[in-house]
Amino acid sequence: MGGASLKAIKERIKSVEGTMQITKAMELVATSKLQHAREMVEKARPFYETLLETIETIESTCTDLQSPFFSEAKDDKTCYIVIGGDRGLAGGFNNNVFKTVANHAVESNRPYCILPIGKKCYEHFLHREAEIVDAGVMEAQDVGVGDCMDIGKLVTKGFLNGEYDRVFVCYSKFVSMMSQEPVMEQILPLQTEKREEKHNSLTIYEPGEVSVLNTVVPSFLSGMIYGSVCESIAAEQAARRMAMSSASDNAQEIKDGLTLEYNRARQAVITQEITEIVAGAE
Repeated sequence: MGGASLKAIKERIKSVEGTMQITKAMELVATSKLQHAREMVEKARPFYETLLETIETIESTCTDLQSPFFSEAKDDKTCYIVIGGDRGLAGGFNNNVFKTVANHAVESNRPYCILPIGKKCYEHFLHREAEIVDAGVMEAQDVGVGDCMDIGKLVTKGFLNGEYDRVFVCYSKFVSMMSQEPVMEQILPLQTEKREEKHNSLTIYEPGEVSVLNTVVPSFLSGMIYGSVCESIAAEQAARRMAMSSASDNAQEIKDGLTLEYNRARQAVITQEITEIVAGAE
């Protein structure tokens, strides 16, 4: 009986050690991918910051600017670009984004549609029978600049056609290795920094400010979406690294407890055998 108990405990220890090897490996992989994702964020930021500066300049210098991109939103419909993860094992990373979208939709009390980026995100809203904007099932890890350009054009076209009058992007922002914050940002209508007064600019826009603006805005939205995807990937890897580190610590605690239990059981078996030998000798 004692031998069978020792064998079972030993098998459990071996199983926990195997789990620890997996979680440690996943933690190292997440750390490596996190560093790459943070580099992508830094490289993507100057692109849409430059385009935003151009848009703000046009708005502040043009006295009679009439563009649908600056029109006030009505109470029609909202489009949410939701960026989630492709896999689990990242703690509450995906659920925090989904809750942010759900709370915002309830507060606004308006019909909405979803443009999902990330396998988990697509599965979540498909299961809840939400209206999904068809942009293809995209895994966040595989989304590149070209894909974001297509998304930017698709969203702009739907906005100009009146399919929805507000567009938000929801993603997890990388704050630190220990913290990821879900954020909701409005990208249409444009909300640029307000200037106190119009001023003249030496820049000449050909064929005109509105034409340049209509060309720049889709690229600007694409840059924002790509930056959000990179930020979300970095946050996902940080969340997965933290989750795997916690799992490794928990596995180590279980292993220590099982090792102590194994030693006690082994000591009990040895004591019993000694007692039987002594009793037989007497």
